[in-house]
Amino acid sequence: MSTATLAPAIRVQGIEKAYGDLPVLRGVDLDVARGSIFALLGSNGAGKTTLVKILSTLLQADAGSAEVDGHDVAGAAVEVRESISLTGQFAAIDEVLTGRENLVLVARLRHVPRPGDVADRLLEGFDLAEAGGRRAGTYSGGMRRRLDIAMSLIGDPAVVFLDEPTTGLDPQARIEVWRTVRELAASGTTVLLTTQHLDEAEHLADRIAILHGGRIIQNGTLAELKGLLPPATVEYVEKQPSLEDVFLALVGEAAAGVGREES
Repeated sequence: MSTATLAPAIRVQGIEKAYGDLPVLRGVDLDVARGSIFALLGSNGAGKTTLVKILSTLLQADAGSAEVDGHDVAGAAVEVRESISLTGQFAAIDEVLTGRENLVLVARLRHVPRPGDVADRLLEGFDLAEAGGRRAGTYSGGMRRRLDIAMSLIGDPAVVFLDEPTTGLDPQARIEVWRTVRELAASGTTVLLTTQHLDEAEHLADRIAILHGGRIIQNGTLAELKGLLPPATVEYVEKQPSLEDVFLALVGEAAAGVGREES
């Protein structure tokens, strides 16, 4: 097995970023294994989107280093961009075009051979074949998001960043997107998912990192994070701690620590 295959798909070491006098990231470290789903969990303003922008070369870090698919984010931005795809919080589709036309357009812009065949394959793979000839503006929220993710996969990127991909979606649409994300990882694509929905991380992620106060305060599997709280007590029923219990306990402890530092 090659060194490139063994190395993490994403490696972040000591990343710092401030906007003026406001520090947002204060030394973030994390590794993301290839072919895994990694959830970056945090409240609004925790710095999730800032970190994604740095990793996707849209923003420069103040300090620290990061690699994506073996390429240095600061020194090899072109190579990083060729290896990734980024899907933001709102679907970047043209509502006037049909679903198939959206895919063909992106394939042509990326100079992918046989764009029509690529579009048809993605429509089939994302359960959009029957809707491919309809204007994207008529799609449901879940269908629009699936089309958006399909567009982001043109060119077979090794790493996909999904920045809060289910924002504004109803429960059924969220489940559709979850299924799509699982299928991406099953095909070998590495997914870094940012979310503030605890159940989303709980259902999808192989590993979960909690970003709070500009730092990763915990990083582990769901079982490891649940193990941080006391074991369940048995009265009439057994109640295992949920990811929400873990998150609120850790964030509360971190906030208390910051208060002690400032006093």
